[in-house]
Parts: sequence; C-alpha cells; structure tokens
Amino acid sequence: MVFPFALIFFGVLGWIASFGLTLERINVAGDPNYATACDISPFISCKSVMLSEQAALLGFPNPLIGLAAFFAPVLIGFAILAGAKFAPWFWNLFLAGHVFAMGFVIWLFTQSVFDIGSLCLYCMVAWTATIPLFWIILGHNLKEGFLGIKAMPAGEFIYDWAWVITIMNYLVFIVVIVVQFWNYWPTLF
Repeated sequence: MVFPFALIFFGVLGWIASFGLTLERINVAGDPNYATACDISPFISCKSVMLSEQAALLGFPNPLIGLAAFFAPVLIGFAILAGAKFAPWFWNLFLAGHVFAMGFVIWLFTQSVFDIGSLCLYCMVAWTATIPLFWIILGHNLKEGFLGIKAMPAGEFIYDWAWVITIMNYLVFIVVIVVQFWNYWPTLF
C-alpha cells in the first residue's frame, strides 16, 4: 500500500520543483538581471543552468516537461487509492516514461556537473523525485510480471529495496558533486 503514496509524494515533490523553476524562468525572461532565489554561490546557481542550451533541450524550457510529467504519478497514485486497476500495457508505458525521465536526469546531472559547472537547487529536487519513482515503478512492473520476462524475484527485490537503491543513487550523485566542486565548498560559508 506504500506504492500509491510514493507515487503521490514524489510526483508532488517533482511538480513543486518544476513549478518553482518555471516561475524563476519567467522572471529571468522578463528581466535578464533578475537574481533567482537559488543563486547562492558560484556553483549553486539556477540562473546559470537555466540560461544554458541544455535547459531547453526540445526548444522550450525543460521545467515545462516536469509540470506535465510529474502530474502523472500523482494522478495514478490517487487512482490506485480509489481502486483503479491498470492493464500491463499501461504500466509498461508508465515505466517507459520513467526510463526516459531517469535517462534525462542522468544526462542533466552530467551536463550540470561537468559541462555547465553549476547546480540548480530546483533541478536537484526534481532529480530527487525522479530517482525513486523510476526504481519503485521498475520494481513494481518486474514484480507483477508486466515486462513479459521471468524476473519476478528480481522485481520483488528491487521493489522491496527501492528505498536503498534510491539512497545509493543519491550517494553517487552527492559524491560526484562533492568531488567535482571541491574547491567551491568554502564559498558557501
């Protein structure tokens, strides 16, 4: 019964981050001299990230993708709580969206850390929401046999331990950030 609540919680968290970043992007578009709320150091700067090429991958600001996409887990979580049952093809399509989202997060993370050289707090909150959504949905689909492969034990493991896998993902990101921006940490204090 944790599954629908996880979908709702992380969907709302990601949507709030996307909404905040969208508002900041609108303010920057209206006033190029606007200082965003998360411009707090040389390497933690939403404005640096949002003005990069990577921030509008499909020709429009990426947070608009988040505004639309993060609403799906919220709706599906509430639908499950209301008693809805979904077909395997639906779960596989839902997982496919989250596979894309996880790939997008990894790409955005590497671009922010290694190419842009700045981190966006709103973006990191959206990443924080996407990672557990991916792992819990992957585990759910494998556990239920929706992927058409005999991986139910692996699915149960991933589903039951999604929180540990998520923390391990977070730790990898944190270690890379700490190492990459090692010389900038004193600027925060």
